[in-house]
Amino acid sequence: MVLWVPDWPVAAAVAEGLVDPQLPVAVHDNRGVVVASAPARAAGVRRGMRRRSAQQLCPELVLVPVDPVRDARAFEPLVQAVETVVAEVEVVRPGMVVFLARGPVRHVGSEDALAELLVGTVATETGAECQVGVGDGLLTAMLAARAGVLVPAEASAAFLAGQDVAALSLAASTRQAAAETAELVDLLRRLGLRTLGAFASLEPGDVAARFGGRGLVAHRLARGLDTLPPTSARPEDDVLAATELDPPAERADVAAFAARTLAEQLSERMLRRGVVCARLQVAARTEDGTELVRTWSIDGAPTAAELTDRVRWQLEGWLSGRSGRPPSAPLTHLELVAQEVSPAGAVQDGLWGRARRGEAQAGRAALRVQGLLGAEGVLVPVLQGGRDPRAAARLVAWGDDAAPLRRTDAPWPGQVPTPWPATVPTEPVPVRLVDAVGEDVRVDARGTASAPPARVLVPPPPPASKRGAVAPTPVDAGEYPLLAWAGPWHGTERWWSDQGRRRAYVQVVPDGAPALLLAVERGRWQVEGVYD
Repeated sequence: MVLWVPDWPVAAAVAEGLVDPQLPVAVHDNRGVVVASAPARAAGVRRGMRRRSAQQLCPELVLVPVDPVRDARAFEPLVQAVETVVAEVEVVRPGMVVFLARGPVRHVGSEDALAELLVGTVATETGAECQVGVGDGLLTAMLAARAGVLVPAEASAAFLAGQDVAALSLAASTRQAAAETAELVDLLRRLGLRTLGAFASLEPGDVAARFGGRGLVAHRLARGLDTLPPTSARPEDDVLAATELDPPAERADVAAFAARTLAEQLSERMLRRGVVCARLQVAARTEDGTELVRTWSIDGAPTAAELTDRVRWQLEGWLSGRSGRPPSAPLTHLELVAQEVSPAGAVQDGLWGRARRGEAQAGRAALRVQGLLGAEGVLVPVLQGGRDPRAAARLVAWGDDAAPLRRTDAPWPGQVPTPWPATVPTEPVPVRLVDAVGEDVRVDARGTASAPPARVLVPPPPPASKRGAVAPTPVDAGEYPLLAWAGPWHGTERWWSDQGRRRAYVQVVPDGAPALLLAVERGRWQVEGVYD
């Protein structure tokens, strides 16, 4: 049985008092709308739509940035309400829980009675509207919850047959699993397998040979089965990592620091044993002996960052103070248990094999440094679309979603010709580009240079400030005559808004220095890149 709250990110924002529930609301990330409320959908707002397009359709639309921590924190009171009816509950993601229905159904009397009891309990204790679905397999129950129906065992195959293959993404609970499932769905559609019934009709052996382990798991879901086949082998022992919190933790940020180290230890122990887990149990003990336990479903091989996210979300839910039943005392003990452990060989490797030991050690070292310096202390580059080398890369915190904000395959009018420079300075270096008589070269609105460039003048770097040394410049100070040059390439961005920019780029080959990419904006030239 699956209990699902529609548009949960919107409901979480409403629960925390960020928006008025009567207004049209859309939760967005940097790529577009993630979830839209019912009033917003009635006005034409759809998932994946750009924010500007959504606001054109619905001028009164309230935009709220996506926040997984907020979603998990606000979901904790709802899970507590479900636990008053059902003993063992697993959180698939904020907004969805799953549990075995046989025991509670026997106690209540019927599936219909249990569904009504759950919906009524959640509405009474939290004010949230939810839907409940029942099915023999995980995907069947998820789709049944979205439709608000109870699917009999003999009707599972017929219920799934007409569903779009995109429904397979509902069962993905990690970033890696979601990315692999999206690639699989795209491939199935290109092969003409657009429904779950068409995919389920294939032979399992053919699916394994063509699509690998991820395809086999998706095939089982499409057939209405669980993700893992039954086995008679002795199950692996649970993997445990625990720590004492001294002094006791009353705030979520204090407990989250210990949780980061603990999740890293758990990931390292699973890596050393060569196993992965399907469930993560987060357990805590308070000063007065109260036990807090919550279980999260995990799909695929979770990374240390993904384990840390779930523990941090859970601690936020317990300690934020917004829950109807916060801990009765500060936390003194924190424990993570990897359950339903299986050999890592059962999980399909990437195309180039498993991550090397050095990569895993580097990741753990980055997490340690991040724990000391903060989330923004360790950054990684992400390539994305753009008109120039600086716009084509952005820095994100280690462990965050490293997804590009702009498509790399989209057309970019006015883009600087390739190949692009291999080195882009952290901060642009100011220079002067002058003609043969020493006058600054200017570029007009049509992209025409006032005179052919003849020399590049690089000023000495400014003295170090009290806050630290100045970053090294890619070119030594001096005056360099030009051996060759190309351009200018003129580009205008966002001409319709106050943030509009007009720039021009020139490639130059100085005598005695590496080739440079120069940019001019508002009459000022600067080094944007250095060619090898």
